[in-house]
Amino acid sequence: MSSPVNRRHFLNTAAVATTVAGSTLTSQVRAAESANEKVVIGVMGLSRGRSLAVSFAKQPNVEIKYVCDVDTERADSAAKLIAGAVEKAPQAIGDFRKILDDKSVDALVCAAPNHWHAPATILGVQAGKHVYVEKPCSHNAQEGEWMVAAARKHKRAVQMGSQRRSGTAIAEGIQRVQEGAIGKVYLARAWYHSARGSIGTGKPAPVPSRLNYDLWQGPAPRTPYIDNRVHYNWHWFWNWGNGELGNNGIHSLDICRWGMNAEFPTRVTSSGGRYHHQDDQQTPDTHTVAFEFAGGKQITWQGLSCNRNGSGFVKFYGTKGCLEIIDNGYVIYDPKDKEIDRKTASRGDIEHIDNFLTAIRTDKPLELNSEIAIGHRSTMLCHLGNIAQRTGRTLTCNPKDGHIIGDAEAMKQWGRQYDPKWKPTA
Repeated sequence: MSSPVNRRHFLNTAAVATTVAGSTLTSQVRAAESANEKVVIGVMGLSRGRSLAVSFAKQPNVEIKYVCDVDTERADSAAKLIAGAVEKAPQAIGDFRKILDDKSVDALVCAAPNHWHAPATILGVQAGKHVYVEKPCSHNAQEGEWMVAAARKHKRAVQMGSQRRSGTAIAEGIQRVQEGAIGKVYLARAWYHSARGSIGTGKPAPVPSRLNYDLWQGPAPRTPYIDNRVHYNWHWFWNWGNGELGNNGIHSLDICRWGMNAEFPTRVTSSGGRYHHQDDQQTPDTHTVAFEFAGGKQITWQGLSCNRNGSGFVKFYGTKGCLEIIDNGYVIYDPKDKEIDRKTASRGDIEHIDNFLTAIRTDKPLELNSEIAIGHRSTMLCHLGNIAQRTGRTLTCNPKDGHIIGDAEAMKQWGRQYDPKWKPTA
């Protein structure tokens, strides 16, 4: 990546490896003490990042050293929030590269907009940091492949923020699906309902003095500042976001793929559009996508961004009934739709953070519940659904890697154009 930090690679494990080489006793002591080691963290992006920063800060032996946002008001506010929660204020900064340059920092938490997820993660692991990256893990499918390669090359723990992977009752429900509790499973259905209002028609405006808009754009091609994009509505523009499918669909699609042991689809179809509001948004507010997999399996997702009249999250359908994943557990129904079992517990938010911290402390970067290779496969479904929608064509995909077959035009959307200063390289 064309940034100074790319040349300042360092691996925290190198010093440890040198210290313990040839000493079995020291290694044993090290392993026993690892669970209590302090983990120093910097958090980038302070919308979702505010909550994550507080949650991380409340864990034993964790220090939030930096909170970073390109909006100075958000950075200062988050620093005060964390100080109130754990009585120790982090440094409020505007450029995440300060986190990467600080050798005392063990991990980067990236909760910035989607177009920053992959570039920041790749820079993070190149700088020797472990990374907790929010969903979707990438802005496009090519970036996901780069992220996996970078994590492997630099041997860092990279966890995607799909916290239900760490929910104990949800994991039990998935296990029961896979063990045959509802027979042979052939369909998983997922839904999302919301009641989002119109964002209207934006107007060119001066960039607010508190906002570093150039750094906010980062790897994305430059566009003029418009007054209805930042801080949240970027989700609905292809230059920075992935629509509702990437914003919320990733959660339920990840669970569908998990339960069905589905890797890469063979065919993807999409329908929908902007039906509710006529405004600046580019992404669908009404969207239905179907993914077919080898072995007679299908996953469907229906997203209604502007209508709460409906319910449901994930349901698995099999030859002997249905298992529904709810927000914090599961319910099993027999073939006549009678409830026969139910289990609930924590959704998994804190457990997901603990899983990440444990992987860091034990130096086992692959022992993550949503390790980046898992996150990439699930996020890819969102990208393929959006490509099918934008091209208006059914996609035929390679079941080995998800790449689109026989459609060069569609495959052009596998990646994106970058600002030259920030193009990622694994």
